[in-house]
Amino acid sequence: MTHHITAIIFDLGNVLLGWDAHRLYNRLLPDPVTVDRFLEQIRFSEWNAKQDAGRPFHEAVTELSAEFPHYADLIHAYDTHWEESLTGTYDETIEIVRKLKRAGWPLYLLSNFSSEKFELVKDKHDFLDLFDDMIISGEHKTIKPDPAIFHITLQRIGRQSNECLFIDDSLANIESAHELGFQTIHYQSPALLRADLKKLSIRGIDS
Repeated sequence: MTHHITAIIFDLGNVLLGWDAHRLYNRLLPDPVTVDRFLEQIRFSEWNAKQDAGRPFHEAVTELSAEFPHYADLIHAYDTHWEESLTGTYDETIEIVRKLKRAGWPLYLLSNFSSEKFELVKDKHDFLDLFDDMIISGEHKTIKPDPAIFHITLQRIGRQSNECLFIDDSLANIESAHELGFQTIHYQSPALLRADLKKLSIRGIDS
């Protein structure tokens, strides 16, 4: 039963807006194997998550460059050429969001995202105007799947977890939200999202 759902919360990265650091480093390094080796060696995912949790990029670059001085230029490039890591909008998913908006759903965004880098994209994509509010992890110094950011979100939007449908491509984030009482959809593709929304009898999908 889904009659009690009063709001829908979307992730941003790789649900509505594509992101992949490989896109930048494929230009800077000779081949994909070298890219993978570099990203693994510098523990890129762990490092980048701290920016999503609010660490300033200049501080992050300085620290990592000191640890890997022979990679300093490559590390710095992720800051200065960050927008090259964006892979484009997920237009079919965005159209689903537009339909939900037209159907009158309150819509929210909950994203692990550096607040600095979000400033670079927030005015370039009009689909962000579809959301009633946007909770950006970098502004709150905590990231999914930490339950804290879900509690921040609920307080900000004035709802209980069981009133909310949460959509994210990360299984870890989905599991955390589910444990907190959210209804959830693990995003895998626009077609599967549409099907999952229909299964939940979410109004507006066929509009």
